[in-house]
Amino acid sequence: MDPALLAGLVLLVGISSLILLSVPIAVAIGLSCTVAAIAVLGADHAVLVASQQIVSGTSSFTLLAIPFFVLAGVLMNNGGIATRLIDAAKVLVGRMPASLAQTNVVANAMFGSVSGAAVASAAAVGSTMGPRQKEEGYDPAFSTAVNAASAPAGMLLPPSNTFIVYSLVSGSSVAALFVAGYGPGLLWALACMLVVFLYTRNRSEFAGSGGVTFRQALLVLFRAVPAMLMILIVIGGILAGFFTPTESAAIAVLYCLALGFLYRNLTISALPGILLQATRTTAIVMLLVGVSSAMSWVMSYTGIPDAISTGLLGITESPTAILILMMITLLVVGTFMDPTPAILIFTPIFLPIVEEFGIDPVHFGTMIVFNLCLGTITPPVGNVLFIAARVGEQRIEPVIRRLAPFFAALAAVLLVVVLVPELSLWLPTQLNLLTSD
Repeated sequence: MDPALLAGLVLLVGISSLILLSVPIAVAIGLSCTVAAIAVLGADHAVLVASQQIVSGTSSFTLLAIPFFVLAGVLMNNGGIATRLIDAAKVLVGRMPASLAQTNVVANAMFGSVSGAAVASAAAVGSTMGPRQKEEGYDPAFSTAVNAASAPAGMLLPPSNTFIVYSLVSGSSVAALFVAGYGPGLLWALACMLVVFLYTRNRSEFAGSGGVTFRQALLVLFRAVPAMLMILIVIGGILAGFFTPTESAAIAVLYCLALGFLYRNLTISALPGILLQATRTTAIVMLLVGVSSAMSWVMSYTGIPDAISTGLLGITESPTAILILMMITLLVVGTFMDPTPAILIFTPIFLPIVEEFGIDPVHFGTMIVFNLCLGTITPPVGNVLFIAARVGEQRIEPVIRRLAPFFAALAAVLLVVVLVPELSLWLPTQLNLLTSD
């Protein structure tokens, strides 16, 4: 049998079957990859090669940014930073109809822009905004849907661990990807705000809160300035060339640690638990990176990407049609696979095809990340959806019904991101960032 066909069948059947049996996805990928390697290379070499690829896949200086940004996000969640950002968001949109729901969206975007973590945003913002919205008579399922739909904006707005993973496999500049995420990330938040507005515009129970006085607004915004300064320090430092993305992640940790102690929300005794939480998250991500790197090697060795490329080009030679086919594939994949393994698996397959059509890898990166963000709010594996439902103390079924308009609006925005590359590339072009690291 052709090696590409044999390895592809083993990987497809193996991963799908193990996921259906509720095996953790990292284990499913690792086992399937090892079996595929044995089928192609033989038992003597397969285990050795798989082990080497797992180790080499995680041996990257760029990947060191991930544990630091994860730790920074946990420190923000426990250090009082989230509360100040939520208060600032309330000042900005407090006079709008459904002001608390709009605050939820803006707060998720603000928290995501300093943490880069959708799950952390959903947990931190949802646990604060949920009780407030319940007190004012909001439908709890709707509040939970708003929180779930808006939280993934943090995966697009820098700093973003997802873009770091894509940079690893594509060779694209981390700085360019970070900056490219601003356009799609802001569009994500605006789409959520539009849905909230349309859903609540004729309902008296969603009237605005009346806002705050000018003096109160200044005080709240002043208290949030130190948290928002992290964006300037991290992203500004990278763009100015003062430090690398990995170094900026370490600086973000120190900054969040200092703010937590300054706000008196962090204590020395809380640090071991915070470090343990960050370590668990990092371990999951790095295991996924390692086993997915091994699988990418198996696919490359057996020629699977070339076979898929030939098949797609045999269907159509239209770049737009091929991109839409890829996006549909990723939308399906995102419903049962987390963004990190999906990026590691499908980027080596799809990127050579889109580069052949002259599509910029940075633009393609924003497409992939935006697409897979939709998967985080889609069952059966949507981790952001489940975290939001848990925080909001809601069953999944009513939340999914309220989430449908958000998903439709965000899918339409995805199409815009695919068809209008300037949304992703204009800012990196202006800053002369479209080069490899």
